[in-house]
Amino acid sequence: MTRAWSPDPSAGFARRLGKSAAGPGHSDDDNKCPDIWELSNGDIAVIGRDLTAGYAGRLPESVRLGPDERLAVIPGDMLAAAKQDIPDA
Repeated sequence: MTRAWSPDPSAGFARRLGKSAAGPGHSDDDNKCPDIWELSNGDIAVIGRDLTAGYAGRLPESVRLGPDERLAVIPGDMLAAAKQDIPDA
């Protein structure tokens, strides 16, 4: 089965959307933290905690996860901080 969209693993990290997680205190000493990045091809990379298993049995009816997809969670203020860097549609 062909999928309508496939990520390009050769795309590079172009720019951070929002602020580093260190500012609002979402990072520990070794800089493991949530983040949002625009890739060189325009796709978006989200670094967050993998909660796929925790949400798998209670996804809304219209939400589907493919076998190669994961549900990542980031703090809400990280997305709010990125709003200024995300263009309007």
